[in-house]
Amino acid sequence: MSIDNSNTSSSPSAGDGTAAGALRLGTRGSKLAMSQSEQVAQAVRELTGRPVELVAISTYGDTSREHLAQIGGTGVFVSALRDALLRGEIDFAVHSLKDLPTADPEGLTLAAVPVREDPRDVLVARDGLTFERLPSGSRIGTGSPRRMAQLNAWARNLGIDIETVPIRGNIDTRLGFVRSGELDGVVLAAAGMSRVGRLDEASQKLPFDAMLPAPGQGALAVECVTDHTVDGAPLAPVLAELDDPYTRAAVTAERSLLATLGAGCSAPVGALADLQADGQVFTEMRLRGVVGTTDGATLVQLSTTGPVPSSPDDCRALGRELATEMLAKGAAGLMGERAL
Repeated sequence: MSIDNSNTSSSPSAGDGTAAGALRLGTRGSKLAMSQSEQVAQAVRELTGRPVELVAISTYGDTSREHLAQIGGTGVFVSALRDALLRGEIDFAVHSLKDLPTADPEGLTLAAVPVREDPRDVLVARDGLTFERLPSGSRIGTGSPRRMAQLNAWARNLGIDIETVPIRGNIDTRLGFVRSGELDGVVLAAAGMSRVGRLDEASQKLPFDAMLPAPGQGALAVECVTDHTVDGAPLAPVLAELDDPYTRAAVTAERSLLATLGAGCSAPVGALADLQADGQVFTEMRLRGVVGTTDGATLVQLSTTGPVPSSPDDCRALGRELATEMLAKGAAGLMGERAL
């Protein structure tokens, strides 16, 4: 995979939009999912000149009231969308990339990974408090074991006593816990807050030194059936024009780390890959990873750096390398049940 931002594809159009029907974009029905899917839909409209309609599909992760750590997390937000693709009920689907299982599904293609939003987490706290200013005894809500592990470890380092409280629900529900005074703060993804126009409500963008994101956080995945055609033209090459090679390289390394650890989407694993520049030229890719117990008592946090990847295999090799080092340092024992 060459890191080249130019786009020289001459793939056939999915249609000229004059007589053809609308392309059907499958999405979860939440406000956030619909918002981010509409952004992709608009890009496809501009790319193809063709109408795109959103088709809301309910997933198991949306209907279950159990915490993600209990239902496993892996695939619970994407399986129903993938089934709809394979049945031909939709033409393509948009997922939050962090929700995708790391195994490649048979018959489906990850056609595009558009430019990534800010991958950081944010704190929304009462009175606009930052994490460092939280008083001991503060209750912080999150549905993520990864966030719990790193928040508790950070609090230990600062010498404050916090309680991490497992929560579910959409952005409005989670922010409501703070407004009502039930919680002192909640931690959410910056990308999600941005996509629904509420990033200005964040008290603090959490630094990567204290809080690594979920692998793929902030990125979207555009998926379709591999051989799907529209008006006789393959759809995957058209959607591929939305792909950002820098984002694709980073998330490929992050997801390789996750896969090598044998961890699922809800495991307490954080990872972030970024390209390091010397002036205007990218020279290296740095990959950071963390695994920890949810109480924050033990973390394995390592990083590695390699040459700018020239192929997907190079990205995956960097992820495997770091994951292998983390496993040698005891990471397997910190993840609970592994998704092997």
